[in-house]
Amino acid sequence: MNFEEYPAKQLLASAGIPVPKGLLVTCADAAATAAQELGGKAVVKAQVPTGKRGKAGGIQLVNAPQEARSAATKILGMEIGGYPVKRLLIEEPVQLVREFYAAVMNDPGSKGPVVLFSAEGGMEIEEIFAANPDAIRQYHVDLCRGFNRSAASAMLAGLELGNLEPERLASVLSSLYRVYREKDAELLEINPLGMISTGDLVALDCKFTLDDAAKTRQPELAALGSPESATELERRGRELSLCYIELDGNVGVLANGAGLTMTTMDAIRYYGGSPANFLEIGGEAYTKATAALALVLANRNVKSLVINFCGAFARTDVMAAGVVAAWEELKPTLPVAFSIHGTGEEEAIALVRTRLGYEPYDRMDDAVKAAVEAAQ
Repeated sequence: MNFEEYPAKQLLASAGIPVPKGLLVTCADAAATAAQELGGKAVVKAQVPTGKRGKAGGIQLVNAPQEARSAATKILGMEIGGYPVKRLLIEEPVQLVREFYAAVMNDPGSKGPVVLFSAEGGMEIEEIFAANPDAIRQYHVDLCRGFNRSAASAMLAGLELGNLEPERLASVLSSLYRVYREKDAELLEINPLGMISTGDLVALDCKFTLDDAAKTRQPELAALGSPESATELERRGRELSLCYIELDGNVGVLANGAGLTMTTMDAIRYYGGSPANFLEIGGEAYTKATAALALVLANRNVKSLVINFCGAFARTDVMAAGVVAAWEELKPTLPVAFSIHGTGEEEAIALVRTRLGYEPYDRMDDAVKAAVEAAQ
């Protein structure tokens, strides 16, 4: 679950990491009032749970309350990264001497947290890292030992930090890691982490991603997160407790298990097609075969369908019975290719053959190729 900048910064502030003074507003008049409270000059910032806001025109520096009203009018309703802008953060401007980058995130390679720091930060950070990977320091954290100021100081050793006191930076990094651990984060990023003329550090922006599996442990925090952008069909899938993701292809997919579903999608691409969806009906989801099939068919781009079952503990004849009943109820007319293997496959194949008149393919590849050709 992703978070907007404002609630993410509140997590930093609660851990003692300085953030600029700011006010959250939802209309242009409130933006002007907030700018007045901040002394007239302010930064008007779109609140959406995605990056590239500045490049999209969602962040503007203003010099007077009336300018804040005008900027807010332009930004509210704008769409950035698929998210409509409904809220604004009106924040006091900060004069920076230098910009840094700091983050803690899950690292798939080490299967643990990694603390990142760079003496360079700002909007072009991705380009900087791409051109010079050595520009970022990495510290892979041993979960048994954790990450404290001492570890942060060791990580920073030898870096050219100018007038910045290393201990001050080490304190920010250790606090950042503490928030990451206590709040079940997948990602906690400050970019830029700015140094002002006094030598103090201020978090100018913050990205926070909560581990979805931790929502029950962090209910109050999860309530502040931003729901993922979803299509109408994806929202319908969630209401049905079906794992459905709409894609831009024209070959529909029904399979049991996430792994088999993704394998089927990969095969569709391999043979020159494009999958229209991810939808797996393994486990108890096979009992919702009618709803699942209706969901796939509701996508008007779907020109053909692959139904791929592979059973080990799960019986393919039980799953096939649900799909056959759904097919008889919905009566779709588009081409369909079945692939059925595993426990109960003889009964399942006979069921599809006798009830629907389709002959399942012996090989998954053949079923996929047939569906790809039919969709062209």
